Amino acid sequence: MQLLRLALKNIRGSGFRSVAIFLAVMGVAGFLLATTIIIDGARYSLDAGLQRLGADIVVVPKGAEVKLETALLMGKPTDSWMPRSNTDLVAQIPGVAKVSPQVYLMSMYDAPCCAVSEMFMVVFDPATDFTITPWLEHNLGRPLKTGEVIGGRYVYVPEGAEGITLYGYMTHLVGNLEPTGTGLDQTLFMTLDTALQMSATSEDLAMMPLNMNPDTISVIMVKTDPGMDPHKVAIAIRQNTNMVPLESPNLFGTFRSQMNGLLWGFFAITLIVWAVTMIIIGIVFSMAANERRREMAVLRAVGATRNFIFRSVLTEAALLALGGATSGIAVAAFLLYVFKDMIAGSLKMPFLFPSWASFIGLFSAGVGLAIITFTLAALLPALRLSRQELAIAMRE
Repeated sequence: MQLLRLALKNIRGSGFRSVAIFLAVMGVAGFLLATTIIIDGARYSLDAGLQRLGADIVVVPKGAEVKLETALLMGKPTDSWMPRSNTDLVAQIPGVAKVSPQVYLMSMYDAPCCAVSEMFMVVFDPATDFTITPWLEHNLGRPLKTGEVIGGRYVYVPEGAEGITLYGYMTHLVGNLEPTGTGLDQTLFMTLDTALQMSATSEDLAMMPLNMNPDTISVIMVKTDPGMDPHKVAIAIRQNTNMVPLESPNLFGTFRSQMNGLLWGFFAITLIVWAVTMIIIGIVFSMAANERRREMAVLRAVGATRNFIFRSVLTEAALLALGGATSGIAVAAFLLYVFKDMIAGSLKMPFLFPSWASFIGLFSAGVGLAIITFTLAALLPALRLSRQELAIAMRE
């Protein structure tokens, strides 16, 4: 208790120095946490998006690979099409267990039913679907009826409206999917029957008709047989068709490469800043040690041991690190949560805020790392103060 009181007294008595160290630790710890959450949030978002897709392989028209990744990642429409009959060609490939086509319709801009500026619309086939149907069975307990839709986290029914009106056609939102941080969050899913009725209604009621050709599709979702290597199935699809198979683990490959580059850039900057801050804090404590030599000598004279002096300096450093790291991480987490959509848009990457369990782990690790490293920065000054000769220090 005496040790803690002495450390707190020294912190209060050296206001400018303590505030400078506190702010330095706060800035570095906050920056480190922000970097970690952004990168981990992007990775978690990609994994959640791939899990939501539920397909081992996504088959697209040749030349549409980048367009597809953009459509899935950021919710952008694609104008690449292929005949629906291609679904049968893929189904005949050995090792293919299930196939289901999807159609990517034109996006709705500034729709009153979406929290972001662009709403992506996807048509699925309930007879063969294995991506949306499992969610419906678990949460709704039945298939979608004609006129019903499922939305991502950003899709909602406008206040005062009975449903969502699209192209003059009234649809009913029956649920929202779990957030993924990708373009799926701003996506509205509907059945082929609903899309065809919407297309027919749009010719009379919409300013711009929705052209829906039932014989064309955008992509084919593929589920492989249990125990079958999806890579071998993808090779067979590539060799036997004029389409391009994209294996789920390889989706968003370009983005993953860019993200890894961003990751190493962020961490390199963080390590440099962290090292420089440790050096500066070490210098500050060294200067403080020179100023407090007589003070510590007086403590020695009234009975304080060398170990007590040593631990008091380290306790002071640990308390400043604890306060600075806790404040910095809390502020960084708050700003990230409030501006997460703006950050994702500016960095052009998906972002999903981590779960509370993950965040608590990151918070604890960040505070612990700050305490350890910045206490080590004060180690040499603490040793110097504790080992000084009492008589010499009293004469200075």
